[in-house]
Amino acid sequence: MNTRKDTPEPRADKADKAGVRRHNLSLVLRTVHEAGETTRAAVAARVGLTRAAVSSLVEQLLESGLLVESGKTFSGQAGRPGTVLKPADTGPAGLGVELNVDYVSVCVADLGGTDRIRRTVRLDNRALAPVEVLRRAAGLTADVLAEAAERDLRPTGVRLALPGLVSGGTVQQAPNLGWNRVDADVLFARALGAARPAGAPALPVASDNEANVAALAELWFGDLGGIRSFLHVTGEIGVGGAIVLDGELLRGAHGFAGEIGHLTVVPDGLRCRCGSHGCLERYAGQSALLRAAGASGIDALVRRAEEGEPRTVAALDQAGRMLGVAVSGAVNLLDPQAVVLGGIYPRLMPWIAPAAEAELAGRVVSGLWTPARGRLRAAAGTADAARGAAALVLRDILADPLAYGG
Repeated sequence: MNTRKDTPEPRADKADKAGVRRHNLSLVLRTVHEAGETTRAAVAARVGLTRAAVSSLVEQLLESGLLVESGKTFSGQAGRPGTVLKPADTGPAGLGVELNVDYVSVCVADLGGTDRIRRTVRLDNRALAPVEVLRRAAGLTADVLAEAAERDLRPTGVRLALPGLVSGGTVQQAPNLGWNRVDADVLFARALGAARPAGAPALPVASDNEANVAALAELWFGDLGGIRSFLHVTGEIGVGGAIVLDGELLRGAHGFAGEIGHLTVVPDGLRCRCGSHGCLERYAGQSALLRAAGASGIDALVRRAEEGEPRTVAALDQAGRMLGVAVSGAVNLLDPQAVVLGGIYPRLMPWIAPAAEAELAGRVVSGLWTPARGRLRAAAGTADAARGAAALVLRDILADPLAYGG
């Protein structure tokens, strides 16, 4: 039997013209998005396409309502001035919903990443069943969708930012909410479907850990000065954490990396809601701080700290020391460029930072974490989990403009 093959093995088809154009549309839109404002010539120089090719792609993005033109710019060189291109501030948008222990925040961001609509409601979500918490969050989201429509903004999806261990649309465990194996995506989508404005389309729903999303918001919208590797620690009722290395979120094998709030800082210490003992959040979380200081809320805590009230100052000093102990271990393990403190911590920096920096200086083996180096810093006020979640929706639009324009 002749086993010789006279015909070649089939090969994977090369990308067709439509596929190449789809890719290039994304490339151009992402370039304009990153620049904020730019010209066709600058885009062509950046992406390596001809000016004619870029102009054709830009025209399609303009017709789709994803880009807009805004005046002229002069380069200082000979030739005609270029037309300024910007991401559209109407049309496709991102919608983020941060659902935390004591509040819900909903944000709509336009294609440039600007926070256009923001609603935050203080709610004690610990006393309610998960389905009721998600129903109330969906009701607030439906109100925001109605306002977005009035402003000619069209969110194309929803991202939930949730506390605890989140995987595949399910909150596996959220100790401070008392949630276990809650199908958050399904329950929220169902509630939003019942609450959304008449005629509004159903929106795809996805979820992530709120600390992860806050870290991405810091990366995209913060004032990091070129820092691409950092540990983000968020102080809320508990303490959340996320790790960004070289501009990428480190998720771990199961998506649960960064749970610094449940690192042990006091062996055989106070029992935590997670079932362990001596976790960081039992000493540096909002509930622990208010209890230790005898304060009724963060505003009262700050006021008493400013007055130098001894019990409050001592509570903040202890929280700073515990943060320093936990963070120094993470720094030794991961070697980040900085540690960024978000949530309630930026307001408390004058009292927690000195103790935390002292622990870092004494425990980090590299010797690079002295207070003078400024590696411990407060998160930007413009970056939070709701905005980061909305930006994740924008990433989908930027990756495939043809699916969302028009």
